[in-house]
Amino acid sequence: MKILNVVGTRPNFVKIAPLLAEMRARPGVQPLLVHTGQHHDVEMFDCIFRDLGIPRPDFNLEIGRLSHAVQAAEMRRCLEWVMKQEWPDVVVVVGDMNSTLAAALTAVTLGIPVAHVEAGLRSFDRTMPEEVNRVVTDAVADLLLASEPSGMANLVREGRPRERIFLVGNVMIDTLQRLRALARRSSILDDLGLRGGNGSPGPLRYAVMTLHRPALVDRPEAVRKIWEPVQEIAREILIIFPVHLRTRNRLEETGVRSILAGESGRGTRGIRMIPPLGYLQFLRL
Repeated sequence: MKILNVVGTRPNFVKIAPLLAEMRARPGVQPLLVHTGQHHDVEMFDCIFRDLGIPRPDFNLEIGRLSHAVQAAEMRRCLEWVMKQEWPDVVVVVGDMNSTLAAALTAVTLGIPVAHVEAGLRSFDRTMPEEVNRVVTDAVADLLLASEPSGMANLVREGRPRERIFLVGNVMIDTLQRLRALARRSSILDDLGLRGGNGSPGPLRYAVMTLHRPALVDRPEAVRKIWEPVQEIAREILIIFPVHLRTRNRLEETGVRSILAGESGRGTRGIRMIPPLGYLQFLRL
């Protein structure tokens, strides 16, 4: 059985990792991996391949950052070529990204069965591109693999055939469990000076923050609204803030970066901006 696995973002690599490991262990199963390039930071992907033990993709489409419509069209054009080259028995898609929807629609058009991992999850907010991707992917998928009972209930309520719906669990938890011991070996706490020392009775107290959703970081008023409680928290406890380039640029545009400049020291309070982290580093943190 030839299984074409299509992913394009860092979170989706975390989801596909345990599936690839299982497929590779099964005689008679030939898994192929396609990276659309929806997230295209080479340095970050080198890290995530290493952390997750994922082989290099069989196909790297290198789509890159484009508008939603242009990106989707380019993905479908390239994925059609890949699928016609390989003619897999099934296409596996995970999550709710543009890559997920593009692969599902392309496969269905070519008559190739689609399996959707994390089917049925809903925010019920159609202003989120991810929500639209989920709903449409579930509408065309042949095999709906839900991570939790609410996903199954949503799919049944939407009229999907019960015989196509299976409760399989959360693949991100599979990855978490598989790599917990390895993550404990990360030196990130020492690297960031969070072990204490200099007479400190123990490790420093700290919080970890991420901020990346376009609906939040692309709107100056939303960023400023978020930042008020964040600053309040930072008066009580140190906040470690791994920042991706896109978010960093938005913070500079809204003036938040200048606020951070005075709060990024190595004391026990404040906000410390650091570069993006790999999966194992972040898990340890």
